[in-house]
Parts: sequence; C-alpha cells; structure tokens
Amino acid sequence: MPEFTLPALPYAYEALEPHIDTLTMQIHHDKHHQAYVNNLNAALKDHPDLQNRTIDELLRDLTTLPEAVRTAVRNNGGGHHNHTLFWEIMRPGGPKAPGGALAEAITGVFGGVEGLIKQVNDAGAKRFGSGWAWLVKDQSGNLLVYSTANQDSPLTDRHVPLLGVDVWEHAYYLKYRNMRGDYLAAWWNVLNWDEVARRFSAK
Repeated sequence: MPEFTLPALPYAYEALEPHIDTLTMQIHHDKHHQAYVNNLNAALKDHPDLQNRTIDELLRDLTTLPEAVRTAVRNNGGGHHNHTLFWEIMRPGGPKAPGGALAEAITGVFGGVEGLIKQVNDAGAKRFGSGWAWLVKDQSGNLLVYSTANQDSPLTDRHVPLLGVDVWEHAYYLKYRNMRGDYLAAWWNVLNWDEVARRFSAK
C-alpha cells in the first residue's frame, strides 16, 4: 500500500544555529515527526480507500472520514503536514523581509512586517498548552493570523497555511526552556520568506 514517509530536511541539522539548536532539530525531525508519520500510516492501514488521498485532501475533508480514524488523522496527519511545512519555510541565511505581492499584502493588512510579527508572536505566546501560530490565506485571498491547538491544521478550515510556528515545547525547550517568547522572537531569523511568498502566490 502507498505510505506516507518522513521528508528529509532541506538543510543540515545544525544549519539553523544559533536560533534553533542541533539537538532540537534532530529530535524534532527524526523522532517527533517520524512518530506522526508512523501513526498516520497505522491509522490508515485498514482503509485502502483513504491511502491514495494526499495529506491535504485528508485534512480538508476530515468530517467525511470514518469516525474510527478521524481523530488519528487529525492529530497525526496534522502533525505530518504541519511539520513538513515547518521544515520548508525555514532556511539558513534567507531574506530578512518579504518582497513583491506578499510584502504589499502584509503592509495592507498588518501595516508592515513588524505588525505581522507582533500578531504571530502574540498568537503563539497566548496559545495555552501546545499548538501553532499561523499566517494563512483564506478562501477569499485575505491574510489572517491565528493559533490552533495541538496539531490542528488550517487546511481543515479550507485556509492555505503560509507560515506556521510550532509552539509545542519540544520545538524549543532544550534551548529556551520555558521562555517561549524568546524562541518566537528568534525564530524569524530563520524564516524562508521566499517559500512563504511562493505559497502566497500559488493558485
């Protein structure tokens, strides 16, 4: 049967130092993300009709899935999709600000990049427990910032995730301990604005 697989990191474990430490990247990618992939495949093992769907299709159509697998797909499929995006929207030495149409849209909605950063960081800081802070594009093309709990995906609300910051403790605790705000502030140093812009412009 076709199975979901763990994507390779597009850079070395240590590439995002000093903002995200090497050991966190190793554990986060090789252990946490792999576990979501394994659990997702296990949940779909007895559902061949679902195995040919993409992860995007599964998460967009959660309410149509059999109740027996819906929660597992929500949690583990969401974990797989969210983390795949997370690795892709980071890079060492990337551009420090967006350009083009994305920059114009951010200025129009948030007053500029600093306004966006403030809202995303605020959403991440206020997320009680584990979750994500997002910049998304809704079905009308509008930009929104909000947070989700656990591994819930914006795809379930038919939103396009442009960037997402993981605020589970496993994403930052080895380096930042309980200082989530420090992690959020540092994370923007490794954001790959080119990838965010690509997602924004995609049809």
